[in-house]
Amino acid sequence: MTTNIPKSRTLGDLLDELAKSYRDNEAVIWKDSRLTYSQLKEEVDIFARSLLSLGIKRGENVALIASNRPEWLIAMFAIAKIGATTVAISTFSTQRELHWTLKHSRSSCVISISSLKNHNFIENLQEICPEYKDSKIGKLRSKALPRLKNIIAIEEKSIGAIINWHDLRKMAQMTKPENLQDAQGKVKSGDTCFILYTSGSTAEPKGVILAHGNVITNGYHIGERQALSDRDRLWFAVPLFWSFGSANALPAVITHGGCLVLQETFEPNEALEIMAAERCTVFYGMINIARALLEAPSYSLDKVKYMRTGLTIGLPEDIEFIIRTLDAKEICNVYGSTETYGNAAVCHTTDPLEVRLNSQGLPLPGMKIRAVDIETRTPLKKGVVGELTVAGCVTPGYFGNIKQTQSSFDKEGYFLTGDLGFVGEDGRIYYRGRLKEMIKTGGINVAPLEIENILMRYPKTKQAFVFGMPDAVKDEKIIAVLEIKDNFELDANALKKYCRRELASYKVPEQFILRTNEQLPRTSTGKINKPELKSQIIEEMKNHAASN
Repeated sequence: MTTNIPKSRTLGDLLDELAKSYRDNEAVIWKDSRLTYSQLKEEVDIFARSLLSLGIKRGENVALIASNRPEWLIAMFAIAKIGATTVAISTFSTQRELHWTLKHSRSSCVISISSLKNHNFIENLQEICPEYKDSKIGKLRSKALPRLKNIIAIEEKSIGAIINWHDLRKMAQMTKPENLQDAQGKVKSGDTCFILYTSGSTAEPKGVILAHGNVITNGYHIGERQALSDRDRLWFAVPLFWSFGSANALPAVITHGGCLVLQETFEPNEALEIMAAERCTVFYGMINIARALLEAPSYSLDKVKYMRTGLTIGLPEDIEFIIRTLDAKEICNVYGSTETYGNAAVCHTTDPLEVRLNSQGLPLPGMKIRAVDIETRTPLKKGVVGELTVAGCVTPGYFGNIKQTQSSFDKEGYFLTGDLGFVGEDGRIYYRGRLKEMIKTGGINVAPLEIENILMRYPKTKQAFVFGMPDAVKDEKIIAVLEIKDNFELDANALKKYCRRELASYKVPEQFILRTNEQLPRTSTGKINKPELKSQIIEEMKNHAASN
């Protein structure tokens, strides 16, 4: 059973429509908190009026730092209702990365949890903006972040320019419901709703712009391929700040009236208990998550007996492993990126298993995908491998980076994915690898250049080269090859500690390999031959494994 596509073209209007159609259906579950669609709308409207009272206006960027919890959803929908944009920030962010993202996104407001694992976001914000102590609410004057005027703390008490979430909610009474309706009515389908940061082939992350209407439409079609309905319940552990969460899983499920069962961060035993207790039917995740579930002490097929469908990517054997582990016989293979609103092609639950294992499915409605010659950009015949390019429901570009935007599209407006693949005679997409040097570790894209830049700041480093090496669990693990300055010895533990301070945990290299300048392979022009260096390291690792 599927539903008709929502009439609403903005996320704020969509929530209102859902609250009418599925009023008493559970929309969000998190620990002991349960919200129906009507209750979610009520919370969102209160918070939206509070943001208006605080002075947040249409077109402003509001940064959101939170784990998978109801406040993330409430804040995002509230931001959308008033015509502002949610800048979703990773909870893996170090202080350096947080500072950079807030500055690059030109955010006027940040909403943040206190901390998660080893990251204390409010403390980091206080250190970045020490002026908060002597500033009033809504009037922060920060030398480091001159555009930032507001800090909303989900858990911390109000102090100086920092206002607590519940204290802010009380400000809703300062704005009439009619004012919210007026603000919401001005939001258009093509307005930006998300800026999602993703690693690319550049040193710094790119802010991908996504619009209201396309998030809804593409999300709905992704849900259709999974045959979702209002009876489905998604086990939601993939981060909401990731496009796989916010631009894919979220709209796919809610446009069909389904329920979001949030897990704050992935922990396999807790995940299994949640799946069983809440009778979750939809899985979003990669092979590393499935392996962790299978290896968990509490794993049993009984815990996942309600699982039916979901989305994943990987090698055929990986997808088959996920299907067996979860007993989810309708799992769908996909192709896409943040720039294509999560997915551009998705298999259907009714496709034969062999098709779902070996292809990424047909393009979604409104999507055009073709393979082109890497050098000439001319379209290739079906079955011929080239660079996959996508038109239709794609990003309008990268925030604050016109050059990057222009270079990412061809003359006909097709987005250049940097991926190798072909369109089959059956019209399906067949992915064959990455053209760029991108590393995908545990399902997350990582740019080698960003890590190399951090390694080059380390006093003892002369040269640094970062690669993704094949890994059975993470798809790829990060390896760094270093040339150390004369008379220095490498303390791997000290270097790893430095990297953990400067980089999100998943970006920290797992292994450091030393090379002298003479040992580094070079091209005919004298440049370091990185592909050859990577091949050498892979061969060495194979030989080492064979000898053991």
